[in-house]
Amino acid sequence: MMLVRSFLSVAFALMFLVSAGLSFGEPAFAQSNNANKPVEGSVPGGTTSGSSSDAELWRQIRSGDAGNVVGQNKSGGVMIQSQGEEWRQIRNGPLPMYSAWAILGILFLLSVFFAFRGRMKIAHGRSGKVITRFTLLERGSHWLLASSFIILALSGLNLIFGKTLLLPIIGASAFSGLTIFGKFVHNYVGFAFMIALVMVAVLWIIHNIPNRHDLVWLLRGGGMLGGGHPPAKKFNAGQKIIFWIVILCGASISMSGWALLNPFTTTMMADTAALSNSIFGTEFATNLGPIQEQQLQTLWHSVMAVFMIVVIIAHIYIGSVGMEGALDAMTSGEVDQNWAMEHHSLWVEEMDEASQNSNAKAAPAE
Repeated sequence: MMLVRSFLSVAFALMFLVSAGLSFGEPAFAQSNNANKPVEGSVPGGTTSGSSSDAELWRQIRSGDAGNVVGQNKSGGVMIQSQGEEWRQIRNGPLPMYSAWAILGILFLLSVFFAFRGRMKIAHGRSGKVITRFTLLERGSHWLLASSFIILALSGLNLIFGKTLLLPIIGASAFSGLTIFGKFVHNYVGFAFMIALVMVAVLWIIHNIPNRHDLVWLLRGGGMLGGGHPPAKKFNAGQKIIFWIVILCGASISMSGWALLNPFTTTMMADTAALSNSIFGTEFATNLGPIQEQQLQTLWHSVMAVFMIVVIIAHIYIGSVGMEGALDAMTSGEVDQNWAMEHHSLWVEEMDEASQNSNAKAAPAE
């Protein structure tokens, strides 16, 4: 009997506790349910406070503002980054489309030009006499810049067109391995490109300062408008344009590449936008989040790279199949004297004058 009484006492106590819990919990449960229902026009969800609402809350979240984060990953403070969808649409739409048009367009134009103009021959033929045009250091700097750029261009273009062109041909496994390898190559070869860019700038910047002869060269289309080749020094106006495009665009690509290699450590896009607004009166956004900064860097890096690729394709054409004798300058470093007189007559005169002065100083006194 004592055992039964004890069991009933324990059971009664448990039932009392359960009943009490349900009784005390019911108002909270009911309040939670009622909070999800609009009352007198209030926003459901129980988050309405003053003039705030769920819509305003999500609007602020979607703005991409970064909160305070403890740690190195500053992007962790962004809950939703709406600009990422805009970046994705540009990255997968206009960027590859216009890049393809630009590259195919320059190839088409050069093909048409070659078909009508043919190769530019040395008007008086080769003389058999050569003149030194570039030293070993100059040629080495040029080929380091050229080879590193070609590697960077191919590995970079794979990121733009690889999924469309290569993936269906070589398969997912091979494409994955090639892309990962290309990524590491791209990252490290980029430093060789930057070193070569500085070397070329130091060696040739003195010869690429514009002068009055460049205007004449441009007005006569480099000699293609008739009347023979206009006079030019070591570099003509066309070469100077290519030089400054390579130096300025190469520097810009290097800076954006550094920002991509070291994410969330720079604000170059925001700083550039602020500078443009102050100088040109533009209205670019300057309050950029860390992720948006990186997204804009990738787009700028790609656009500048494609632009340089187009320019370098034209440069390669002129320096190889487009002009007889031009390639010798970057292989042996020596060019035929007739070629030099036709394309860089002022430079040849300077070289002759310097040689005469040197001989005069070396001649023994009588």
